[in-house]
Amino acid sequence: MTETVGSAEGRGEPDVHPDGLTCESVAPGIVRCDAALSQVFAILGKRWNGIIVGALSNGPASFSQLGRGVTGISDSVLSDRLSGLATAGIVTRVVDSGPPVSVTYAL
Repeated sequence: MTETVGSAEGRGEPDVHPDGLTCESVAPGIVRCDAALSQVFAILGKRWNGIIVGALSNGPASFSQLGRGVTGISDSVLSDRLSGLATAGIVTRVVDSGPPVSVTYAL
């Protein structure tokens, strides 16, 4: 259950949560955080993103390991999705200068 901060709960006025999100109490015990949910679904709703996050839930993996583990994804799409997930702060990208140079992705 989401906790609200402030005295606006139950009046349909925005509450500011400790994480900085603005949410609205629409009924007792029901809080709507449309902006936060929209952002989550915009990221995880893209094709392949959920599968990539699931693959990384087992631990860090290289690009080639992810390519083999996520059946049916092309290298260009995998690269694009990993870049998007890294930009969103969901995935970290670590470059090991090698030799040989290797890149590892992790949650």
